[in-house]
Amino acid sequence: MQMSIYTHACFGAIDLQVSKKFYDATLKTLGIDSLGPMGERGFLYGKGKPELVILKPADGKPATGANGGTLSFAAESRAQVYAFHAAALASGGTDAGQPGPHGDPPDGYACYVRDPVGNKISAFWRDVG
Repeated sequence: MQMSIYTHACFGAIDLQVSKKFYDATLKTLGIDSLGPMGERGFLYGKGKPELVILKPADGKPATGANGGTLSFAAESRAQVYAFHAAALASGGTDAGQPGPHGDPPDGYACYVRDPVGNKISAFWRDVG
């Protein structure tokens, strides 16, 4: 049985509805579902089980984007990388790296965007076939 190295990932949100709109549209392009609310603090996303949580920070302080941190989602094709990028920009995200080859690894094809808070996310596909 192969296990993930993490149980889930979290990003803080300033405005839950703005972040929900962004993540609903962007993650849908990769087949990642909105799994509904997490009480009144946030929303859950995943493929059958919660793997990503978007929430208001527990300490009550403003959410901020991580400098140097990126959460990358697996894409199944170049087309998904492009769809992810387009959906992110159309739903309030900002460009942080156009879709295209990304040198490490040499067969990597990816795009990078920032969510409404400034968190950096990516769709990544390995062109190994």
